[in-house]
Amino acid sequence: MSSRSLLASVSVAGASLAFLVAGCGYSQEEWDQKVRESEQLRADLSREGQAKHKCEADFADALHEIDDLKKQLRSRGLDLDNLNASLEQQKKALDEYAQRAKQLEETRKRFDMLRSKLQKLTEFGLKVETRDNRMLIQLPGDVLFDSGSATLRGEGKTILLQIAEVLRNDAQLAQREFQVAGHTDSKPLRGGTFIDNWGLSAMRARSVVTLLTTPTADNGGGLNPAKWSAAGYAETDPVATNDTDEGRKRNRRVELVIQPDVEEMLNLGSLTK
Repeated sequence: MSSRSLLASVSVAGASLAFLVAGCGYSQEEWDQKVRESEQLRADLSREGQAKHKCEADFADALHEIDDLKKQLRSRGLDLDNLNASLEQQKKALDEYAQRAKQLEETRKRFDMLRSKLQKLTEFGLKVETRDNRMLIQLPGDVLFDSGSATLRGEGKTILLQIAEVLRNDAQLAQREFQVAGHTDSKPLRGGTFIDNWGLSAMRARSVVTLLTTPTADNGGGLNPAKWSAAGYAETDPVATNDTDEGRKRNRRVELVIQPDVEEMLNLGSLTK
């Protein structure tokens, strides 16, 4: 074909294309822009597809690595599921510990308040202490009773009535429960009213409870008898050696033991340190 004929064909084709574009309502420039946009979208779609495939492959590799790590941990005696359970148990234990610490602090405050209320009794020469998980008021037996006797001396009555006044005039102390515990040294009794230290210690405790709970109108302590009990321990709970006169003197005693509430069933000794 001659160049004149080829040029004529291109012109015809161009004219035809222009006619088609014009017939669709688009100019050639607009048509070319649409073509470019379409090619760009196809390129973007291709890249997104490749990125998706890569993410899927990376995720599969990560799962595989996790499985391998679990196998390694199990081979060393560790199980992630059990480890998670253990961590949950530890968290629960910590929460329980925090709650217990809060309760302990509240008990400590009540304990300190109770001790401060009883501090007045030290003015009478009495000893307020915590021993064997019990708070108690310790009274020397030789001041309360004559040797081998369960009858209160005049000096002993005076001290007990002073104690009763302190307890009676404090609403909180008056509502507490007490046990009067009688104690002796280890020397056996020879003659007298009682055949052994068990009987002597129990009757001494009874004499103290009787005075403390007798109505004030009858020259007693006026305390609620429902809150008081008596027990005799003989020589079974010494606070000192029975091999010396001084030790035996300390062991001959009467204790007013403050019974703990249910909420206070813990080691009170830890609160005094």
